[in-house]
Amino acid sequence: MNSLPVVALPTEPVEVTGSGSPVARSSPAPRQVPRHLADLAMPERRAAAAALGEPGFRAGQVSHHYFGRLVRDPAEMTDLPASARDRLVEHLLPSLLTPARELACDGGTTRKTLWRLVDGAMVESVLMAYPDRVTACVSSQAGCGMACPFCATGQAGLTRNLTTAEIVDQVVSLAGSAARELSQRLSHVVFMGMGEPLANYSRLVAALRRLAAPPPEGLGLSHRHLTVSTVGLVPAMRRLAAEDLPVTLAISLHAPDDELRDELVPVNRRWRVAEVLDAGFDYAARSGRRLSIEYAMIRDVNDQPWRATRLGELLAGRLAHVNLIPLNPTPGSRWDASSKPVEREFVRRLRSAGVATTVRDTRGREIDGACGQLAATSGDQAGVETRGDSAGVATHGEV
Repeated sequence: MNSLPVVALPTEPVEVTGSGSPVARSSPAPRQVPRHLADLAMPERRAAAAALGEPGFRAGQVSHHYFGRLVRDPAEMTDLPASARDRLVEHLLPSLLTPARELACDGGTTRKTLWRLVDGAMVESVLMAYPDRVTACVSSQAGCGMACPFCATGQAGLTRNLTTAEIVDQVVSLAGSAARELSQRLSHVVFMGMGEPLANYSRLVAALRRLAAPPPEGLGLSHRHLTVSTVGLVPAMRRLAAEDLPVTLAISLHAPDDELRDELVPVNRRWRVAEVLDAGFDYAARSGRRLSIEYAMIRDVNDQPWRATRLGELLAGRLAHVNLIPLNPTPGSRWDASSKPVEREFVRRLRSAGVATTVRDTRGREIDGACGQLAATSGDQAGVETRGDSAGVATHGEV
């Protein structure tokens, strides 16, 4: 039997030095990832089917099952010849993600999955079901090299970039779970899991195109329901603005002043607050999508009233929205979430400046699935564990 084609793994992910400058770091050489149809545009999928001795249109049929029906079991692909099903699935839908552990809370409406990749690397993703939408929070890297001190992923360091298909397969897997177990359709995807999405730029953009393309080419999600978060890699932000991909851009700002942001987001030493916001405003103007500003509220660190006033001055009159995020606890962290009175005053000052502001729902905190908590450290036991409902805030942002 022919061996499966493979995708060359990126071996030079972006990391940050102590000075805040991104540098290339060679990651451990992992086992190569099999090529998956989600890595390929439709003409390439047809060519892959033809290489197996099958008509090119078979690739469209397999793609329809994967993206349109959320099915990957060859036994359910009854429109394919029985003699070809297994071979087509083996070569076009190779297994990329194996669930190592699943945790649930909020009455089963928040679910975190720890995935083992083919080379043993681990990533996490979270499914969150709301009355009006279902959101998947997915990873773009195994680990993260941005080194933000309040984020569990950043403290764990970077293993490697994910392939396009490894990103897309998280979404398709969670969409299947939502359909089967919750009888709901996945509607939103946020790239706020493990990793800095723009540090894996080409694979991120390819994944966005797959997710937005209609079946059988892709999953058929609305661009406006796709959100890419970044700490502020300015050249990549400007490049994304030219891609004709009107997704929502979210900047993990966390401080309005360079002095504090240098500590909280080390890459700020390379691209200052003014540069990051300028690139963000340019993206909003070119895409027509409101810029989202993510701001983790950290007690006595970045929650002073004057910082709220300063942030309001920076954003007033702009196409921007602030998501305040009560800091979620991470192991060994010396920081805690701001008090509710301080949080309310921060919101008041921003709104008085005319800046739209919401407070993020802290769904998933009890299963370490909330913002800043993903670190692929949940162990490797198989199965599903359900924990009690997490205590979220009364209002929530647009996750």
